[in-house]
Amino acid sequence: MSMRWRLTAWYTGILAVTLILFGASIYGFVRFYTYGEVKSRLEEQAEKIKNSQNFSLSQGLDLYLDPMQAERLEDAQLFVQIHNYTNGYTRFSRNMLDRQLQFQVPDSSEVSKIFRFQNTQLNGYSFLLYQVPVSLNDKVIGLVQLAAYTGAEDRLMERMKTILLIGSFITIIVASTFGLFLARKSMAPIGKVIEAASGIQTGNDLSVRIDYDGPNDEIGRLIGTVNSMLARTEGFYKELDEAYSTQRRFVSDASHELRTPLTTIRGNVDLLKKIWSAEEGARPEMDEERLRNFSLEAVNDIADESQRMSRLVNDMLSLARADAGQTIAREMVPMAPLVEEVIRRAQFLPRNAVWVQGDLEVLNGASVFGSKDYLQQMLFIFIENAFKYTPEGSVTLDAIRAGEQIGIRITDTGIGMDRSEVPHIFERFYRADPSRGVTPGTGLGLSIAKWIIDEHGGSVEVMTKFGEGATFVIWLPVVFNALPE
Repeated sequence: MSMRWRLTAWYTGILAVTLILFGASIYGFVRFYTYGEVKSRLEEQAEKIKNSQNFSLSQGLDLYLDPMQAERLEDAQLFVQIHNYTNGYTRFSRNMLDRQLQFQVPDSSEVSKIFRFQNTQLNGYSFLLYQVPVSLNDKVIGLVQLAAYTGAEDRLMERMKTILLIGSFITIIVASTFGLFLARKSMAPIGKVIEAASGIQTGNDLSVRIDYDGPNDEIGRLIGTVNSMLARTEGFYKELDEAYSTQRRFVSDASHELRTPLTTIRGNVDLLKKIWSAEEGARPEMDEERLRNFSLEAVNDIADESQRMSRLVNDMLSLARADAGQTIAREMVPMAPLVEEVIRRAQFLPRNAVWVQGDLEVLNGASVFGSKDYLQQMLFIFIENAFKYTPEGSVTLDAIRAGEQIGIRITDTGIGMDRSEVPHIFERFYRADPSRGVTPGTGLGLSIAKWIIDEHGGSVEVMTKFGEGATFVIWLPVVFNALPE
């Protein structure tokens, strides 16, 4: 049974019990007060009749009904019957004689056991009968029976019972119908929640949201929570899908980058194996000097490609550690000696451009909370990148300050790049179109440099124009005079 049917059944059951109790209470109160008034009237008149009897042993035990009293009782539609147990004679009021009515008279020995009020039927008429014995010297000598016609009261109570039963039945049916309607309407948002959850389970559409314009009740808050959960799930799914796409692109690019040196190494090895494993007469016609130079060139190619693979694997390992959330060991690192050491070592890098040291005065007294090795690696990446794309001209390194940040600026007069390329240069294996296949490299250096900058809480600013060089400014948060010079 669904929840809406269970709720309707509960509502209907509670309503039915409430109506039954309410109807029974109303019926009982009306019956009590309706017949109570009749009983009070009967009891009052019966006592008057009993007290009006005047008899003694000397005058005889005659029970009678005063004519004027009988006339008043007839006007009040009360029927009187007085039975005398001493002589067996019974007196009747005129209305009883006219209608030929007679109440059953119990035996004198059973008078003490009878109920004073009884409902009785005579000739198809309903009466409420009140009986009171007449005693003399503790001996029952007569019985006064006074009755009231209760047909009107009986019809009233019967109609009330019918109205209450039919009204309760109709009320239950109407309430059940509206209860089912309201239960369906109230549970409709739950159905939407179930539909949305089923959509998530089947993976059809994570952008589905539950439309709800009702009050902010429990269901409203539930739908709001579910919509928030769907939004977060969609966000997580998109992030996961992007991460998966990035991973696939990374693996594809890495495979492509590794395939070239492997092909070169394998080709040279196969060539050397073919030359040196063949018999003396089967070797190519060349003298020992040419054979030696040819072999040395092949070995040099193998060594160069091996070094290239080694650099690529090391770069990939660094990025893998970054993806794994690896943190770096930090300490206060003075920037002036670090940059001076980088400048000194950079002049030995392969280059065609002039290496120029600019103004580094702002570095005095400045320290960065980070790793010296990683900071040097990051600077060498930018410097090597500048040398690589500056076939002629100069590469300059200087420093600037902005508040509590130091900017290390590396400017070259190389080939530059189009501004549309700037947002992608820190992506893995990305290389500007003019440099693809021309300038050697793996396309991982700037990605590693960006990770190091992020780990140190810094940022990087790029200014470039195609054919006119590029400028990189690495901004790092610093503390001045943290360490003695």
